[in-house]
This record gives sequence, C-alpha cells and structure tokens, in this order.
Amino acid sequence: MVKALAIDVGTTSIRTALVDGAGGLSHAHFQALSIATPNPGEVELDALEIASIALDLARRTLADGGDCDVVGITNQRATTIVFDPETGQPVGPALGWQDLRTVIDCLLLQGEGLRLAPNQSATKAQWLVKQSGRPARELKFATIETWIAWHLTEGSSHVTDRSNAGVNGLVTIGVDDWDQHAIDVLGLDVAMMPRIVDTMGVHGLASALPGSPPITALVGDQPSSLFGQCCITKGVKITFGTGAMLDMVHGEHGPATMTRFPSGCFPIVARSQHGKIVWGIEAIVLAAGSCIEWLRDDLGFITDPADSEVLATSVPTSDGVWFVPALSGLGTPQWDFGARSGFFGLTRGSTKAHMVRAVLEGIAQRGADLIEAAQVETGAAIDEIRVDGGMTANKFLVQSLADFTGLRVTVSPEQEATTRGAGLMALVSAGHLSLDDVESLWSPVEVFAPQLGDPERRAIRSQWTSMVQRVEKTIPELSSVQF
Repeated sequence: MVKALAIDVGTTSIRTALVDGAGGLSHAHFQALSIATPNPGEVELDALEIASIALDLARRTLADGGDCDVVGITNQRATTIVFDPETGQPVGPALGWQDLRTVIDCLLLQGEGLRLAPNQSATKAQWLVKQSGRPARELKFATIETWIAWHLTEGSSHVTDRSNAGVNGLVTIGVDDWDQHAIDVLGLDVAMMPRIVDTMGVHGLASALPGSPPITALVGDQPSSLFGQCCITKGVKITFGTGAMLDMVHGEHGPATMTRFPSGCFPIVARSQHGKIVWGIEAIVLAAGSCIEWLRDDLGFITDPADSEVLATSVPTSDGVWFVPALSGLGTPQWDFGARSGFFGLTRGSTKAHMVRAVLEGIAQRGADLIEAAQVETGAAIDEIRVDGGMTANKFLVQSLADFTGLRVTVSPEQEATTRGAGLMALVSAGHLSLDDVESLWSPVEVFAPQLGDPERRAIRSQWTSMVQRVEKTIPELSSVQF
C-alpha cells in the first residue's frame, strides 16, 4: 500500500507519522518544542530546533515503518522566520503566531492603508528584518512549511503554499502574488519572499530523507484538519484545542477582501491544485482548552482534564450558573479583545461541580456561536459538525455542542486530524488517491444527536446572548482596538 510521510509542526510540538490510502496512521513519533515568553505577549521558538526535531522524527518514522512514497507538511500558520540563505542561520527567534509584540505597529499601519493583525506574519517579518540590521534583499522569509521544505530539500526549495500565504497579510486577493504595496510599506523586499505554490503539487525532493521522496503537499494546520476530516466538496469542522477553530468549505469563488467579514469569519484557502483554489471560511474561539487548563493549574478544581467531565456529569444541571470563556477576549463573532471571562448566577449553593459544568457548557456555547456566524456568512444549511482535537474526548462537551446547535456532531477517528490531512493531501496530489476517495473515508468513531427540543434550545441560546453581552467591553480601551 502507498504511504505518505506526514510532518505536522504544531504550536507546541511536532508529530510525524505514516498515512496510508485508507487514512490510517502508523509509526507516529512526537516531541515537544521549546517555547520562550521573554516578555508578556511575546512568544518565541527556536527555528533551528524546529528543523532538527522535524528531520529527526521523520527519519525515525521512516526507520520504523519503511520508505514512503510522498511527503506532506502541515504547520502552525503565521509563525515567522527570517534567515540568511547563505548560512541557513536565522537572524533572530522564530516569532510564534501568538506573539503580540507588533500590536502598536499594526495600529499605526492602518494609517498607511494596511489592515494587519499582530498574529499575521507581515509585521513579524518587518520586526525581524529591523532587528537584524541587514538589508531585506539579503535575507529570506519563511513560515514553518517554507522552513521545513527548505531543510528537507537541503536549500533547493524556497516555497510557501496558498493556504499559508493567504493568512500572512502580504499577498494579493487572489493569493497568487505578493502585495508590492504592503512589502514596500513594511520595508521588506520581494527578493526575500518564497515562491507561492499550490497546496498540492510537487515542491521538491526531500533529499535529506532516505530515498529522496517528493514533497507533494504543503498546507496550514486548520485546512489540513478540514481535509483530514474528509470535508472536500462541502462540510464544516471544529477543532477543539487551546482555542477552537471552525473551518468550512465554501467553494471556488474568492472573496472581495482578505480581511475579516462583518460576520466575524474570515476567508481562507482550503486547498489549491493546478492553480485552482477551493476557498473556505474560518471562525475562532480564543479560549477553549485553555479554560480547562485554568481550572486545573490555577483554580485547582481538577487534577486532570478528564476530571472535568466527571464533575460536570455528577450534577444534573449547572443550577443556574453560567460561564463565558473570554480569558483573552472574544473572537468570532464579536472580536472584542477587551472582553473578560465571567461566572454568573452563583449562589451559596453553587458547587465546584456546577462551576466546572458551566465552563464546559460555555465552551460548547461558543462553538454554537461559530456555527451561527458561519451560517450567516455563507447562507449554507449545516446539518453536521465534524470535530477533532484533544477536547473531543470529553463526551459531555460534544453532547452539549449538539444540544446548543441542534445539529448532529460526529467525532473524528483521528483525534489530531491535522496529521491525517497532510498525508491524505500528499497522496491525492501524487495521484494515489482521488478527492472522491478521501470524501468516502469519513467514518466517525462517535455520533452525538441533539437531545434538547427547539423551544428549550432557543430559550437557552437567548439567555446565552445576554450573558455574553455582560462580559463585552470589560476593558473599553482594549475593546476599541480592531485589526
């Protein structure tokens, strides 16, 4: 059976595995990344460590499982590296996508006609070039898929795919060329930019690996998860991790702008092949799994994430307790960075179990908010939500999502569907599978049907809206900031 080597560089770790034509994963290896936060809001990684670990894990997977036919790379989007192509040395740290050191730069650039967010690559690249003290034309820009492909091909491929380029703030609307105005304003140089390529195509030979297999897929993490959950011609998925990310296949008609829509969603490239783009939309909850970490690490309510489900189901209801998860603001649809979390309805009779249940219900309510925003944006009828991510092991959370949306929720057979997506995409690109083959692979491990009636659901959602309004604009000066 044909096999793809998937290299999955996440926010906090790297994972490699072999993916077969049935979507099965084997011979997986995993290693955490070193992450530094030298100052509040700053997130730095070691670019050389990322490359070293990725190559080491890839070689270990191949040593265990035998040769592969193709390679697919998926990655945390917008994490930014600037390096010297002659020496291969980065000029500074890799700036993680969560890094906020360029917030003020983004606000100032709005006066120059550039609407950029600090979690995009554009101002991170500007900061790194400035800090290097060198002319931009002498350097190279890379996001993580670019960096890994550079190392796998031993410096012969300097490319970025459309799913990554489309969210970096430096491309034209068609995601087929670099935006010269943005590059000029930021003091960058088009000579430092990688070649923009399809997500699926031949992007060089991985000569650093045994057998020099071709790299046939480069794709950002969330589009990869969408593909890994077999959303090909249609479909919507939510990945529940530190935050929660909804991605939805939208079609072949591109957006009029690459900036955020009034619905709170924004456009993405779901995939591209032979120059043809399949567009999607994305919506974000800023705090999901981080709320469970907060319950464990800071409040001491639980000792293990699994305890949250045990506590939540130990009481029949939350007894009037509500929780709005906004530890770092609200994402889609409000985009209110000044909102802050809140518990409401607490009484002397409220217990730890009620509060934990309210937290899980609040995360599920925010998932329902994403679905509503996607429906507003696309006008599409959604009848199923596919879910992956570590939090999907919590059955109470998944059932609550079904209840608050009124939709069937199906759970991915691979908890981290990102890895699966990169492998399947690489196999399709090389002609070993068709898109129809991938679409037919969907076989959820669990299916959750809504248990609430429509009148009860509408009443609960109405109450939820009023709770969200109570946490909005907690810090007005931050709430006024828009990217």
